[in-house]
Amino acid sequence: MRSDIRKKIDQQLTFALYGATNRMVRLHKPLLEPLGLTFPQYLVMVELLDDAPRSVGDLGAKLGMDTGTITPLLKRLEHAGFVTRRRDTKDERRVFVDLTSAGLAARDCIWAIPDKIISACRVTDEDANALHDKLQALGRQQES
Repeated sequence: MRSDIRKKIDQQLTFALYGATNRMVRLHKPLLEPLGLTFPQYLVMVELLDDAPRSVGDLGAKLGMDTGTITPLLKRLEHAGFVTRRRDTKDERRVFVDLTSAGLAARDCIWAIPDKIISACRVTDEDANALHDKLQALGRQQES
């Protein structure tokens, strides 16, 4: 029976995760558009609002983004006036990212987004927390 489940796309775990991911991004889009942010930029802003300044390497590691992915995001955020980037005076290979006053001003709007998403998903806080924990555990499992 298990092999039959694997054959049908709509019953595959990967298809369910793919669909859920796309829905999450679509739910975020109208909330982020007024801020002028894309979903990946939003993730960067959440991290910086939690702790800034941060090195580009630290941000990339936390978000699972390599330098080639995060650097263009940061350049666009800098161009939009949300962040500044500066080289470390002790080690010029390191770049620190900090929030500008405009970045800090977006805090309340950004912090309100998770509650709006939970509401749109029509799940309880307990169900959302349980799903979060399951997905975190799935993401942390080592490949064999």
